[in-house]
Amino acid sequence: MRISIPAAVLAGCTTALLFQPPVAAADSSVAPAPRTSAGGGSVTSVAVTAGGAVSPRATRSFELLGVVWDGSPKALAGGSVRVRTRDAVTGRWGAWQTLETEAADGPDSLPHGSTAPLWAGRSNGVAVDVHPGPAGLPRGLRVELIDPGQGAAAADAKPLPEHAAGPEALAAPRPGIVTRAGWGADESIREAGFVYTGAVRVTFVHHTATATDYACSDAPRIIRSIYQYHVQSNGWRDIGYNFLVDRCGTIYEGRAGGVDQPVLGAHTLGFNTNSSGIAAIGTYSSDAPPQELQDGIAKIAAWKLGLTGRQADGTAQLTSGSDGSLYPKGTVVDFDAISGHRDGFATECPGDALYRRLPAIRDTAARLQR
Repeated sequence: MRISIPAAVLAGCTTALLFQPPVAAADSSVAPAPRTSAGGGSVTSVAVTAGGAVSPRATRSFELLGVVWDGSPKALAGGSVRVRTRDAVTGRWGAWQTLETEAADGPDSLPHGSTAPLWAGRSNGVAVDVHPGPAGLPRGLRVELIDPGQGAAAADAKPLPEHAAGPEALAAPRPGIVTRAGWGADESIREAGFVYTGAVRVTFVHHTATATDYACSDAPRIIRSIYQYHVQSNGWRDIGYNFLVDRCGTIYEGRAGGVDQPVLGAHTLGFNTNSSGIAAIGTYSSDAPPQELQDGIAKIAAWKLGLTGRQADGTAQLTSGSDGSLYPKGTVVDFDAISGHRDGFATECPGDALYRRLPAIRDTAARLQR
């Protein structure tokens, strides 16, 4: 299914050009061989020229893309990155889309720089336009093209069923959760082993800044694409989010290590310790988050916080682990137990429309905790 990209997918999107540029043949000498994953997934790199561009060209089939570079994550601060993609079915080029040049998700120590990813649907052509900031163009600038494939086959891909709440104070029912096997994660591409923190005190709500009008049946493909981008393009140990929720309210296991464990994620720079990241699949800057999505966030937050006796409508303190956050490293910060990404980092995430719904989500989660 082709997924259309609404005008509000990312802030700053430009008007579509009225002409269709010629397409250059794919240049296999520019990019190394694709990095593959089980089920036919792949990540293909295309180098951006010294002038900051990739001319419109045919490419391998892909569904998600992002731009990465070597060196400081802030190397493109003050600059801009625009991309266009060609629909693999119709052959038409879409509008220019502006990518966020300083990705707010990630581990507290980022290996290199990258933009936020863009879900484009089935595509087979790309063009890139990079305008440098004061620091100039960074080294190793490249666009990463992600094909999620069909996913890794698993002997047991059954979801974790809903589980009734126990007698403990603040206990909430465990909602049904689609496991990593259920969305087709290739476990061979992530780092082996897991990293755990202290008890989860705060859940941070995000949006993935990808298309909003997707079919919910496509959510596993979107998650696999984000997983491959985080691991094979960005060099993270695993997908950054602990959980993801689609527009139909389905909850997905994110980072491996146990849904009931305090797994260290890579979702809120500076505040990944003692927290859990919940990502709403889509862009909710102006698009209203469906009630099913809000309910899914409330269910997983209520259960996760209840495991450690945290009130969903309460507050908790976290210590900043990075000067790149809103607060200098070492600062003790008070957060709502269900906070937005923007509460810990200078970002629009999780979008104005979803952020305005957080008080209602807290109330729903608190009721679930009995």
